[in-house]
Amino acid sequence: MPARFFGLIPAAGSGARFGSTVPKQYAEIAGQPMLFHAVRALAAHPAIEVVFVVLAAGDEHYSKVDWSVFGERVAPLFCGGPTRRTSVHNGLIAIADTADPDDWVLVHDAARPCLDAETLARLVETLEGDTVGGILAVPVADTLKRVGDDDRILRTESRDGLWQAQTPQMFRHGILAQALGAAGDVTDEAAAVEAIGLAPRLVKGSARNLKVTYPDEVAVAAALIAAEESR
Repeated sequence: MPARFFGLIPAAGSGARFGSTVPKQYAEIAGQPMLFHAVRALAAHPAIEVVFVVLAAGDEHYSKVDWSVFGERVAPLFCGGPTRRTSVHNGLIAIADTADPDDWVLVHDAARPCLDAETLARLVETLEGDTVGGILAVPVADTLKRVGDDDRILRTESRDGLWQAQTPQMFRHGILAQALGAAGDVTDEAAAVEAIGLAPRLVKGSARNLKVTYPDEVAVAAALIAAEESR
């Protein structure tokens, strides 16, 4: 039986650095919550059957959003934890009756609302025959500085061979569940998979697939969304 594809978006965080009156994933961009755009990006790929959204148990915002445009292709899971690793792992456990170990799970940041269809298709097409999986990433372009406690530069770091990780990160359900179950507080899924001795593949991402961290990035994201919708 061919492997199936599922999306999974951890959205249980508070986004404290963002400085919003609502959790960052519900901050409005181009007329919709940031989370809505992230869901729409994954749901736009015809192979992805359902996009699961992992929410905090006490989430009061999700139900206020009109998700009807997605029909049954978006489903909330109220099992989020205090960290990304916990939320994703809890989500994988929650969908274990739906997804087989060899099925693909694409974990995407709620704060990446600008993922375009071409980049997502490249990820899926590159990895669907892979045994491990991989992630979207872009080569580091900026000069990197190592800074000391007094905010003075200690040295310039080489950026040779360095890539900046993006999402989605696409792995087999069984591999990812095993890796996250054994992992400490990793900051992305690839790090957990690396820790069990596997080598995820890098797939060229896009600078448009930015992660919104601070309020001044909202306008940039809105412009990118508008440009994508006009294509």
